[in-house]
Amino acid sequence: MAPAPMAAWSDGRIIEKDQPTPTTVRLRLHVDDRPHHLPGQHYILRLRAPDGYTAQRSYSLASDSDDPLLEMLVERQPDGEVSEFLADVAEVGDVLELRGPIGRWFVWDTKSRVLCLVGGTGVVPAVAMARTARRLGRTDLLRIAAMGRSRDELAYASELERYGATLAFTRADVDGRPAGPFTAAELTPLLEGVDLGYVCGSARFASYAEDLLVACGLDPGAIRVERFGPTGD
Repeated sequence: MAPAPMAAWSDGRIIEKDQPTPTTVRLRLHVDDRPHHLPGQHYILRLRAPDGYTAQRSYSLASDSDDPLLEMLVERQPDGEVSEFLADVAEVGDVLELRGPIGRWFVWDTKSRVLCLVGGTGVVPAVAMARTARRLGRTDLLRIAAMGRSRDELAYASELERYGATLAFTRADVDGRPAGPFTAAELTPLLEGVDLGYVCGSARFASYAEDLLVACGLDPGAIRVERFGPTGD
């Protein structure tokens, strides 16, 4: 299904807010008459001060399109004017300005066989893809390898594990696996029969992940990368 045309600015009311990890905030918002979105798309969230000043940031969606609410994960950045407001000030019932869905390059068509190699808060679009795959009964098409510092610091770790994702932690040994990033030996079997590789995470993680996929034999032209930097607050 083709993505819907990008909507105009609309209002999203915070229905749920929680803190899945020490540095992240999960927001679930209701948006009236919101357009259909595809797994991998994102929304722009805009804050407006009383004097008219605005600041906006993009956040990937964790929700499946059938979810009645939009779900976003915000990483609290030091001195981040948007992330600090969402983490410390915004409350359930508040209304935020939103625009979306946005994105075509990083969208899973639900037909291709793909591997998501994601790190940190870059797991969010992979969660949306996993939820969609489960709803469609096509978990055979989507594999996920997710990396974080530790289980407690990786949002959605339990959900990803239930999906069957392969997890790696750089600062914690888990189930006999020593702490450290994914290796080619771990990743190569996951690439068997894969059409596309999706990489999402920080700029540093994205560079590592893209190089690793190529080293494991995936054509560079079959890799789609979404990276964020320190200004993504």
